[in-house]
Amino acid sequence: MEEKIYRAHVLIVPYPTQGHLNPNFQFAKRLASTGIKSTFALTNFVFKSIKPSQPSDPSLQFDTISDGYDDGGFSEAESMEAYLQKMEETGSKTIAELIVKYRNSANPIGCIVYDSFMYWVLDVAKDFGLVAASFFTQMCAVNFLYYLAHHGMLKLPISSTPVTVPGLPLMEAQDLPSFISVKGQYPAYYKMVLYQFSNSDKADFILVNSFYKLESEVVDSMSKFCPLLTIGPTIPSFYLDKRNQDDTDYDLDLFTFDKSTSLNWLNSKPERSVVFVSFGSLVCLSDKQIEELAWGLKKSTFHFLWVTRDSKETNKLPHGFVDEIGDKGLIVNWGPQLEVLSNKALGCFLTHAGWNSTIEGLSLAVPMVVMPQWTDQPTDAKFVEDIWKVGIRVRVSEDGIVGREEIERCIREVMEGERREEMKENAKKWRELAIEAVSEGGTSDKNIDEFISKFIN
Repeated sequence: MEEKIYRAHVLIVPYPTQGHLNPNFQFAKRLASTGIKSTFALTNFVFKSIKPSQPSDPSLQFDTISDGYDDGGFSEAESMEAYLQKMEETGSKTIAELIVKYRNSANPIGCIVYDSFMYWVLDVAKDFGLVAASFFTQMCAVNFLYYLAHHGMLKLPISSTPVTVPGLPLMEAQDLPSFISVKGQYPAYYKMVLYQFSNSDKADFILVNSFYKLESEVVDSMSKFCPLLTIGPTIPSFYLDKRNQDDTDYDLDLFTFDKSTSLNWLNSKPERSVVFVSFGSLVCLSDKQIEELAWGLKKSTFHFLWVTRDSKETNKLPHGFVDEIGDKGLIVNWGPQLEVLSNKALGCFLTHAGWNSTIEGLSLAVPMVVMPQWTDQPTDAKFVEDIWKVGIRVRVSEDGIVGREEIERCIREVMEGERREEMKENAKKWRELAIEAVSEGGTSDKNIDEFISKFIN
C-alpha cells in the first residue's frame, strides 16, 4: 500500500522520565492533529517497559533509540554522570540512524523537537540540516534563571538576596531553583540544567510548556534573549479545549496501577471534601517527613487520597496508621492524576510543586498546598502563593522537616480558611485562561502554527 504523504514529518525526542514523557507526548499529539506526521522516539528500555499500543491517529507513531542502557535504563548506570555521558554517545548515533531510516521514505524527517535536557540532539539535527526546536518542560521563570546563570548574567553562588531579575518578582534564596540556591547540590543535574542553554542560540525555536498570560512578564523578558514560544499547557484536550474528545490521558505510564480503586473511593465522598497528596515520580521523602505528613493529614480531619508511589514509601508510614484512618484516607501506589484533580470531590492538592503537577492544578482549578523539595519546585511554589494566589506554601522548620501542625494548618487554610474563596476564584480564572490559550486561535495555538510554518515545504 502506498504510504500517505503528510504536510511534514517531525521527530520528537523526550528525556526518558515520566515528567518529561507526558508533556512531550501531548505536544506530539497536537502536531499530529494538524496533519503533521509525528514520530515519538522512546528509549529501548522505556519502550519495553511501557509496551505502548499504536495511537489511533495514524499520523502519530512510536520508534526507538538507545540511551546505552537497553536492559535497565537509568537504574543500570553506575552514576548520573555515567548515564548522561552514555546517553549522549549512544543517543546521538541512534537518532542519526533514525533520520537516515526515514530519509528515502515518502515522509523524510524535516524537524526535530528535543527535550532541553538533551541539548546535544541539536548538534545531530544541524548535521543533517534539519529545523530544530528545544522543548523546555519547566516554567519560563525557571528557564530564564538557568539561562542567566549559564551565561554569567546571574552570578553564582548567590551572595545576597533578594535577587532581582527583569520580569520576575523579587526572589529570596528559598524561591530560587535548588541548583542555584544551594552550591554544589547534585552536580550532574546542575550541569544538565545549565547546559540546556549551551547551544540554544543555534536552535530555531525555544518551546516552553507554559502559556503567555500565566507568565507574560517573564516571557517578554526572556524573549529578548532567545526565540521563545509558549505552547502549553500540554494537557490532554478533554480537560481543556475539548477539540479532541478522545484525548483523555497522557497514555504513557511508567508506573502500573488500578485507577478504579482511586476513582471509586473518590466518587463516594462529598463534593470538595478530599485532599489529594502526591509528590510526583522522583521525590523521595525521608522517614521523618512521611511520619509528619501522615499525622498532619490525620489531624486535619479531612478525607485524603495519598500517592506513596512504591512499597519503600508505604513502609515508612507510622505503625498502625492505615488501620487508624479507616475510610478517612486511601493510600495508593500511583493514580490517574488528571481524573483525580478533575473529580468533584477534590478540594485541595497537596503537591511538591513540580511543574507538571502545578500546571495541571492550575488548568483544573484546584487550590494547592505546596511543599517544594528541590530543583524547579521552590520557584513554582513562589508563583503559586504570591503571583497566581491559588495556594499556600508550607513553612519548613530548622531541621528541614515540615511538621504535622504546619501541614494541618495549611490544609485547613485552603479547605476552610478565610482565603479559601479567593483561592478558588483565582484558580477558576487561571483555568479559563489556560483553555483560552490552547483553544483555536489562542496564543499557544498561534505559536504552534508559527513553529510549524518554519518547516512546511
